[in-house]
Amino acid sequence: MGTTWSVRFIGPSGLRLAAIEAAVVRACDEVIAQMSGWDAASDLSRFNRAPAGTVCRLPDGFATVLDAALRIAAASGGAYDPSAGALVALWGFGPSGETALAPRHDEAGFQPPSAQDCARVHCGWDALPWDGERRTLVQTGGVALDLSAIAKGFAVDRVSDVLGALGLPDHLVEIGGELRGAGLKPDGQPWWVDLEPPAADCGLAPLRIALHGLSVATSGDYRKCFADADGQWRSHTIDPRTRRPVEHGVASVTVVHDSAMAADGWSTALMVLGPDEGLALADRLGLAARLVRRRPSIEGGGFEERFSAAMRALML
Repeated sequence: MGTTWSVRFIGPSGLRLAAIEAAVVRACDEVIAQMSGWDAASDLSRFNRAPAGTVCRLPDGFATVLDAALRIAAASGGAYDPSAGALVALWGFGPSGETALAPRHDEAGFQPPSAQDCARVHCGWDALPWDGERRTLVQTGGVALDLSAIAKGFAVDRVSDVLGALGLPDHLVEIGGELRGAGLKPDGQPWWVDLEPPAADCGLAPLRIALHGLSVATSGDYRKCFADADGQWRSHTIDPRTRRPVEHGVASVTVVHDSAMAADGWSTALMVLGPDEGLALADRLGLAARLVRRRPSIEGGGFEERFSAAMRALML
């Protein structure tokens, strides 16, 4: 899925490390085979190519992730939309190669889409014919699922479950910057992780989180972006409601949750909602969230951070 994984764990000497690594790789390969938009043979890619009227029965993992994605879509008023794959691709942030739906922003010939282009592509989570009980999804024609904002978190949870089943309850799993810590280190300390700042000179105090049965995920606009012909920076985070990249100045959103899948999905949803609406929803739902906003020059520039009530409680 275009990223890396790493695992740390505590165990007795003499462990068969190759067998543990193989188990982790199998878990990751299963997620790729089901939900990768970059793999033409994945269940997700085959659904995206299916003719209108095709009924697809989804495997368990795919069904779990889609169900969670649709719940976040509903709770966020569509700020997160798993059916926005074609829209994301139009803005140059989709997969490349065989599964590409449009040129990427870093490829020759890319042009930002017009409002008419964006209006023509399918984007609408609430119109997906999804039967969660039967795990069936109907391709109505032109629907392109994109689960990249939540599937990595699911993979983190899956690898954590695999390690627990192997008798390794004390571990830290990281996939593409999303992390889950379980158990303790030999010194009795939890797994401490530092949140990445949006810029080295952002002026914000370092923030360290203890992951003891918790997960953390961050969405940001400072890695995947491009400047258009007018010099305007375009974030890879697309607001499905406006069909445009977000422009409210939020540089990053971090969510801490007991589920990495939930943390992953909600960090994206809050990133789309922005500093005011996003923080209000986090407080309403009891989500532990940190939002970092770029202050415009009229406010003195620099960065400011805001914390939900649940995040402040974790920091006490």
